[in-house]
Amino acid sequence: MTNIVVVGDPFVPAESLVKAAQQLKVDQPSEIRAFDWYPEYSREAFRQIVKQIEQEGPNDFLLPEGLLAAMKTAEILLVHIAPVSQAMLQAADNLQLIGTCRGGLEHIDLVEWEKHPNVQLIHVIRNAEPVADFTIGLMYSVVRNIAHSYKEVQAGNWPQHFPNDPYKTSLSNLTVGLIGLGHIGKLVVKKLNGLGIPVIAYDAFADQQLLQAAGYNLQLTDIETVFRQADIVSLHLRVVPETINLIDQQLLQLMKPSAYLINTARPDILNKQDFYEVLATNKIAGAGIDVVWEEPIQVEDPLLDLDNLIITSHIAGDTIDAIERSPELLQQELNRYLTTGSSDLLIKHKSK
Repeated sequence: MTNIVVVGDPFVPAESLVKAAQQLKVDQPSEIRAFDWYPEYSREAFRQIVKQIEQEGPNDFLLPEGLLAAMKTAEILLVHIAPVSQAMLQAADNLQLIGTCRGGLEHIDLVEWEKHPNVQLIHVIRNAEPVADFTIGLMYSVVRNIAHSYKEVQAGNWPQHFPNDPYKTSLSNLTVGLIGLGHIGKLVVKKLNGLGIPVIAYDAFADQQLLQAAGYNLQLTDIETVFRQADIVSLHLRVVPETINLIDQQLLQLMKPSAYLINTARPDILNKQDFYEVLATNKIAGAGIDVVWEEPIQVEDPLLDLDNLIITSHIAGDTIDAIERSPELLQQELNRYLTTGSSDLLIKHKSK
């Protein structure tokens, strides 16, 4: 009997995760124990809990009654954004596999997880395609002043000139540089390849030959070269201790005056003050971001005073099917791992 524990939440209830668990290709019949985290919350109210766990991590939340006891015999754990805390991992003597149906890992105590090298971790970027689409759209919007023009027209103006006037050109004339080649980053590469737009990229774990063999047309280089040469720099990094404030003044100052920065990943990889200063002093042509350091953004935030910045309300991955299909995507990826022993979405332990 394979012991499986699932923990749902207001976005992905336990019922959906149970259906995914029932389809897993395990050697023996499964015993599934299901829990729901904050089941009484509406989705809108639960967004504050999501924000808290993304900012503070998974260890200071009340867990569903009975969950810690269930973890003692659990072999597989399936969650959406419910915490995988230090206490849960320390209790899980038999745990072999964690599956989470979201891209971010803020809800998992990765420091504690690293102490358990036999526990594999697989995540699925449920909204990778929507985020990749949105990233391309944000590039067009920033470079071609789509959002800026609409805002002015709504205000009764008819603008013909914009802060990036000296640099206005077609996207096909520009080189895009990507920082991070995870699942979303690779999808962005594919879309840019289809548009005939040159791509350079930095990823500490990527291999040029393997990427080319898989059909990705790009040139890998170091991070400084990406910031120095790219006309558009797009960020696609996870938040880990090594990436917090990674994109700072030292890198931003390398960008061309005609260059743009796009961030549809996480705000904490970008130093806010340094980012504001390069835009306020027109060191770069502009930027577009779908993530901010405090949501919703406060009306007194100085970023709102910039005329060369587009801010959207964290909607890059917000499509009608992204969350609902995520347990199915997780089940498919877990079965790929259970039957082949490999997965492109397997998070590797640093010690391995």
